[in-house]
Amino acid sequence: MTGPPAARTNPIGFIGLGVMGEPMCRNLLAKGRWPVVVHDVRPEPVERLAAAGATPARSVADVVAAADVIALSLPGGPELEAVVAGDGGVLTALRGGQLVVDHSTAPPLLTKDLAERCRAVGADYCDAPIARTRQAAHDGTLSIMVGGTSESFERLGPILATMATDVIHCGDVGSGQVTKILNNMMLFQNVRAIAEAHAIATGLLDTIDLDLDRVFAAIAGASGGSFALRNHGMTAMFRDSYPTESFSTTYALKDLGYALDLASEVGVDAVGAVTVGELLRAARDAGYTDEYWPVLRRLL
Repeated sequence: MTGPPAARTNPIGFIGLGVMGEPMCRNLLAKGRWPVVVHDVRPEPVERLAAAGATPARSVADVVAAADVIALSLPGGPELEAVVAGDGGVLTALRGGQLVVDHSTAPPLLTKDLAERCRAVGADYCDAPIARTRQAAHDGTLSIMVGGTSESFERLGPILATMATDVIHCGDVGSGQVTKILNNMMLFQNVRAIAEAHAIATGLLDTIDLDLDRVFAAIAGASGGSFALRNHGMTAMFRDSYPTESFSTTYALKDLGYALDLASEVGVDAVGAVTVGELLRAARDAGYTDEYWPVLRRLL
């Protein structure tokens, strides 16, 4: 899966060119050997990718008509269901032999339902949600968790290698979504712990001579170190920098809601997830709906 992509006759379609989708598609264009057909409800990312070599499509159905593999990167479950199963959606033009790959984060039961509907027309479906930061999407260093058949996973391998450094087959359809949802649930709780630690350390500055940079550099190299500390703490929270063109508080609440739904299904009292959800809602209610979600630090 790390070798150069093999050429294909038919294009790859890419629908959904938002915060993560546009840079993912740009890497596909730059590193892949396939023609790429793109569509989004907004013209600006389509125009930017067209300048990089993509072919714009007027509709979802036009992408499906042109492509061999159709990639989707959408905000969540409702948007995914509308694009795949709604009027003029993927299913209206899907044919046997095609492969739909969903990079969104969506409920696993919805994923399984859409996969069955694609298989009914002879196409296949994989859930392949992404993890890591927007910068990782630009750099092509994402982590991608894939749910689907072994055959579809092998087919997708060279494509996903243009966008990610870590691609893992987690099991059948739906397993990628479960993996991503649990990953984010753990990340949110880790970031809350970092926010609390930073608030405590900051509060002690009047009584103890602390060099905060050195304190958290030491923690980063010790047992409290983590991806979240390096990529959310040090680059956002400690700088008090929360851009709006990133993974927002609204999106974090959406993904956490999926995790809490799964916990409820299996009877787990996910106290940590509930607690971080309260802080995220407080950030939303304070007006930080569109800011990068580690903005929850401001509430402590």
